[in-house]
Amino acid sequence: MNRRYFFGAALTAAFDGRAVAASDKVRVGMIGLGGRGRALLGQCARTPAVSVAWLCDIDQANLERASKLVAGGAPKTTGDLRRMLEDQQLDAVFIATPDHWHAPATILACDAGKDVYVEKPASHNLREGRLMVEAARRNQRIVQHGTQGRSHSAVIRAMEYANSGKIGKVLAAKAWNVQLRKNIGHATDGPVPRGIDYDTWVGPAEWMPYKPNRFHYTWHWCWNFGTGDMGNDGAHQIDQARWALGVDYPVRVSGMGAKLFFEDDQETPDTMNVTFEYANGKILIWEMRIWNPYGMEQIDNAMGIYGTEGMVQVGDWDRKAGFKVFDRDGKQVLHDSEGGRGDDHLANFVECVRTRKAPNAAIETAGHISAVHCHLGNIVARTGRNLKFDAKTETIAADAEASALLRRKYRPHWSVPRNV
Repeated sequence: MNRRYFFGAALTAAFDGRAVAASDKVRVGMIGLGGRGRALLGQCARTPAVSVAWLCDIDQANLERASKLVAGGAPKTTGDLRRMLEDQQLDAVFIATPDHWHAPATILACDAGKDVYVEKPASHNLREGRLMVEAARRNQRIVQHGTQGRSHSAVIRAMEYANSGKIGKVLAAKAWNVQLRKNIGHATDGPVPRGIDYDTWVGPAEWMPYKPNRFHYTWHWCWNFGTGDMGNDGAHQIDQARWALGVDYPVRVSGMGAKLFFEDDQETPDTMNVTFEYANGKILIWEMRIWNPYGMEQIDNAMGIYGTEGMVQVGDWDRKAGFKVFDRDGKQVLHDSEGGRGDDHLANFVECVRTRKAPNAAIETAGHISAVHCHLGNIVARTGRNLKFDAKTETIAADAEASALLRRKYRPHWSVPRNV
């Protein structure tokens, strides 16, 4: 019996603001303390049920900034996540690293007996995602995927409305990301800044020298470390669109992706239009233009659910998540944005750590399958060809070049997952 099972009344107190005894708190560690990591740390710090025990980052400046966010405590700090995972009293970890570390860190944490909250996209490539699912299964770990809409009350109501019959038979959904990104310019390889363990940052990925515009945050647009904006922001909208349609894996993926606008060092597309087809005849469309100075449907990142009698749009209007409903004539008949907090997804994870019930965005049923969509869309963009996908084997039919992109090359490193 582990102490995390002795929660009793502490579970109720944890989420209504009452004090929780130190012995009843979930002890967590934070891996990756850039912008998103510090946001999660802030949520943990204001959650009575959570005690932040460890901070881990390869950048000393990030560690120092993060330490100041933990009031009344003195978490241990490290640049090596293995030191954190050795702590037998640690219950769970939060992973907000670059994409190429999501799967290795999750698998190591599960094998060390820790529950995991991992940011989106779940994995850097499809094979790693499957290994994450297997690690969670064999260790009986809770693994929550960082698609927060799964726990947002207004988004949940949107899904219920869309599938209530009020917009008729739901046939299709569209996810879009048309926000304006910056040109990252051109840069040359250079010396690693002081205070940064760059070798650990590269980790299991193929070695690339330090370059300032493919490091903090801009790694998103380098294939070696990131998955482009389809995996970055698009993971949220694609997950919600798939949720609305009630589908899992696609059987065909078609479309295009290219770099049409930016003249800089970005490798990933700035423009995409990809269609996913499912065995039940439904379709999901992904559209992306990150050079866009204006939104679509008065919003830059959102998704639409299309039925025979109306449409539901889910998005974040005026920084308040909610949904709008339109009838067959295009007239808006409802705008619902009541309730829901950014901390709800974290609260769901903490509750599941205590109760052992499945989280709202479990790695197997939500995180991995939605990430598969991002990976397949990126493969269409990189190969310039349409794909047929076999869900049972998670393979691409009759295309060796595309199939090779379901995995990645690694350099020798202690974090390389087994059986990749």
